[in-house]
Amino acid sequence: MNTDQTDNNTATTPAPEQRSDSSGDAARAAFDALSAEGAGAGADLNLDVILDVAVSLSLEVGRTRIPIRNLLQLNQGSVVELERGAGEPLDVFVNGTLIAQGEVVVVNDRFGVRLTDVVSPAERIKRLR
Repeated sequence: MNTDQTDNNTATTPAPEQRSDSSGDAARAAFDALSAEGAGAGADLNLDVILDVAVSLSLEVGRTRIPIRNLLQLNQGSVVELERGAGEPLDVFVNGTLIAQGEVVVVNDRFGVRLTDVVSPAERIKRLR
């Protein structure tokens, strides 16, 4: 029979008030002073950690709102008019956050986007709030 079990096969543990810390008093943690010298090297190191993280980049051509009745009537060949004009730039999103605007280009028989206006990092942070 295992010594941690009682006769009815249930584990026995002491009640929280019965547990004690054998080390006595807790010691106060000591940290080195922060300096501006080490901040640059640490920031580069931290950035290296996330450089290979994949993000989702998407383009938005336009939007519209239609009643469900009209949505159910859509079929092959239907045309849905969008709120954005034909000459206006597309919105470029990274993980749902607007980061730029651009225009569609074709590169080696594939669609691409040429960025025409990039949102500043300060503006991106302001939009998050």
